[in-house]
Amino acid sequence: MAGSSFGNIFRITTWGESHGAALGVVVDGVPAGIELCEEDIQRFLDRRKPGTSSLSTPRKEDDKVEILSGIFEGKTTGCPISMLVRNTSQHSQDYSEIASYYRPGHADYTFDEKYGFRDYRGGGRSSGRETIGRVAAGAIASKVLSELGISVEAYTTAIGPVNACLDNYSREKVLNNATAMPDNDADKEALEYVAKMRSEYDSVGGVMECKVTGLPAGLGDPVFEKLDANLAKATMSIGAVKAVEIGDGVKVSTSLGSENNDSFVIENDSIIKMTNHSGGILGGISDSSPVVVRAYVKPTPSIFKEQKTVNKSNEDISVQIKGRHDPIIVPRAVVVFECMTAITILDALLLNMTSTMNGIKKFYS
Repeated sequence: MAGSSFGNIFRITTWGESHGAALGVVVDGVPAGIELCEEDIQRFLDRRKPGTSSLSTPRKEDDKVEILSGIFEGKTTGCPISMLVRNTSQHSQDYSEIASYYRPGHADYTFDEKYGFRDYRGGGRSSGRETIGRVAAGAIASKVLSELGISVEAYTTAIGPVNACLDNYSREKVLNNATAMPDNDADKEALEYVAKMRSEYDSVGGVMECKVTGLPAGLGDPVFEKLDANLAKATMSIGAVKAVEIGDGVKVSTSLGSENNDSFVIENDSIIKMTNHSGGILGGISDSSPVVVRAYVKPTPSIFKEQKTVNKSNEDISVQIKGRHDPIIVPRAVVVFECMTAITILDALLLNMTSTMNGIKKFYS
C-alpha cells in the first residue's frame, strides 16, 4: 500500500490497523537537541482518545504512547523517532457480519474494489484510529514550532446548526469543553443537539478551524508546493473531512475585488495587512498574517438507523450498524486537524531554509 507517508524534510509514516496489535508512526527529519518525553506526546493523544466525554462511546482505550527510538537522555538525537500505541480494547466480533456487505458512507466498497480484500474489523487502515500516528507526530511538530514562537491552535466553530461565537476566544474553553468550542453557551447548545440526534439513532457533522500565528512571511512556493495547497492536502487526508477553506474561503466568490483585497500598511517599521481575507497566504506563500484554515466534517457514517445497501452477492439488503460509534467526529478530530497543520507548517519552515543563497551562507558561516 502506497500513500502512508506525508512531508518532505519533516516526514511522517503511519502504520497499523484499528484491530491489529498496535498503531504508530515513524518521524524523520526531527532536529537533534529537542527535549522530548512521552508526556509531551501523551497530552495530545489524550485529546483524541475515546471515552473522555458524552460525545464519544465509553471505550476503554488507554492510548498510551511508547517511544521506541530517536531519544537519548531526554533529547532528540536527529535519528528517526518511532512511536507506538497498543490496541487494548478491540471488539472484533462487533464487526463480523459486515464482512459480507458494504456499509453506507464507509470505505468498504472502494477498499474492496482497489485491493480485492479488506480488513473489515473497524475499518482497518481506513479507521479513525490511524490518526493516532498523526497526532503523535504532530505533538513533536508543535513543540518545535513553539520554540520558534509559532502557535497552532484548532477548535470547533460549528456542530450541526449550532455556531460558536469567536469574539471571546479562549484556549482554556477549547481544551475543557466536550465540543472543543471556545464558547460555553454554544457548547451547551451543541451537546443538547447531539444528544437529540443520538436519541433518534442519527449522527452529526460540523466545522473545525485552525489558526497559525507567529509565522514569518515567505513560506511555501508559487506553483505546485503552495502552502495553502499543502495545508488543503493535509486537511483533506483526514478521513471525515469533505471540504477545506483558507481565509474567507467560498465567500470570496461573492466578494468584489475592492472588498477581498487586503491593503498593506506600515506599522512599527513593518509591513502588515489591514485585513486578512487571504487567510495569511498570498500566491501560495505566507504573508506573516495569521494563517486560517477551515475544515468541514461529515456526520459519523456508522448510525443505528436502518439503511439500504448491497452485499457481496449483489443483493439489495437493509442493515443496522452495530458496535461502538461516536455520534459526532468533530471534537476528537480537532487535535488531528491541529497536528496535520503543525506538521505541514514545520515541513515548510525546514524547506524554506534553502530558499536563498544568503540563507545557506548564513547557516554555514
